[in-house]
Amino acid sequence: MNFPTQDFAALAPVGILSGGALILLLSEVFLASTRRGYQASLTVLFSILAAVAAAGGGSPGVIFNGQATVDAFSTFVTVIVCAGLALSALVGAGWLRARQAERGEFYALALFGASGMALLGSATDLLFAFISIEVMSISTYALAAYIRRGKKPAEAAFKYFILGSFSSALLLYGTALVYGAAGSTLFAEIGRAQGPLLVVGLGLVAVGLSFKVAAVPFHVWTPDVYEGAPTPVTAFMAAGVKTAAFAVLTRLALVAFQATPASAANSFAWVLAALALVSMLFGNWLALTQRSVKRMLAYSSIAHAGYLLVGVVAAAAAGAREAALSSILFYLASYTATVVGAFAVVAVLERRGRSLDEEPADAWDLERFAGLGRKRPGLAFAMAVFMVSLAGVPPTAGFIGKLLVFQAAISAHAYGLAVVGMLTSALGAYYYLRVVVYMYMRPAEDREIGLISPAIQVALALAVVAVIVLGVGPETVSKLARAAAAIGM
Repeated sequence: MNFPTQDFAALAPVGILSGGALILLLSEVFLASTRRGYQASLTVLFSILAAVAAAGGGSPGVIFNGQATVDAFSTFVTVIVCAGLALSALVGAGWLRARQAERGEFYALALFGASGMALLGSATDLLFAFISIEVMSISTYALAAYIRRGKKPAEAAFKYFILGSFSSALLLYGTALVYGAAGSTLFAEIGRAQGPLLVVGLGLVAVGLSFKVAAVPFHVWTPDVYEGAPTPVTAFMAAGVKTAAFAVLTRLALVAFQATPASAANSFAWVLAALALVSMLFGNWLALTQRSVKRMLAYSSIAHAGYLLVGVVAAAAAGAREAALSSILFYLASYTATVVGAFAVVAVLERRGRSLDEEPADAWDLERFAGLGRKRPGLAFAMAVFMVSLAGVPPTAGFIGKLLVFQAAISAHAYGLAVVGMLTSALGAYYYLRVVVYMYMRPAEDREIGLISPAIQVALALAVVAVIVLGVGPETVSKLARAAAAIGM
């Protein structure tokens, strides 16, 4: 196999992220001080450089003999991943410093994970996608157990690793079956195959990817891992992993929808529609009963996976394909800013003990938000913006994202999914707005809230601005999403 130099040059953003990770790792060798504040700044810098390299890169095209494609779609995904990484690094700076746990390996693992996510955005081959998923997953497994004090992080990482390994095995087995049916693992070749072996193989691949996007019934790891992992890691996982997994799932779905015979496409579409339906229903229903805001956000991420799957199903219709793809990309951009900001507020309100096991039983309980509007009006306003956006209330980014997804579903004649999506969104508004009620309509608890680090203040400000701007003036990003949606398979 011949890989020209320009193929590697096309992956400059991945090289910047990986190179930044190596620099941060090597810097630890020469440091004796425990003060490592510059590391978060370097991570943000490498994220910006990677995003700029992706947006202003050279001519797009197929690389590595068709195993990957650098196009507007992959560029949009890479920029979203880099934005999520930068915001998460800013959140992590103050959070880790308060626990005396700032080390280069934390940011290096995040950068390595982001490089895997960027690779997934350009994957057009199942084996290439599998390797990219492993690069992403191994980094996030280690990040989940980064705070090696207490049982919660270790338990979260162990559950994530075991279930993640199971999903990887299914993905690899499905790849083998697809290869048996198509004689190739390239997406373009899969689209020309046929037979029941292809249907079964694509089904197993869909199951493996459904674990990564936290779709029901492959969601069981989500609440425990989200709660047990360090909060900055949870923010990074909620934004980056979901974006990367949906990027490769969308590309693969387009191939399946174009496959012959039509029964293969219909089978795949029905599987995704069923996953979307149960994810929207169970995600919102399980989030209703949660008093822990961190677990509530975990269950709500399952519901949001369902909404995004509605967009993937809508892409099955030729007339709605571009609208569906652009709605998915816009939704991922808005969700990244919103969910990282929400977890940033949660991180601020945590008791700053050195061990996660030192957190009291009500560490993330709703009562911690009681009276926050009077004690910390700026923090309460930011959380209110994020909750309103997640609920899909105008004029926020979350409203525009859901509106675009449901419009695409209606254009694709998926009326049932659109109706269920709108009804479950109304249901979700209850538990999101309940947080706002506690902040502004409940008496303040006698708890001292520590100083908010400048890095987290910057992250919160950027996230709030992004959520409001994407809600009030979504034209620019929406236009970029439409351009990125014009991907040829």
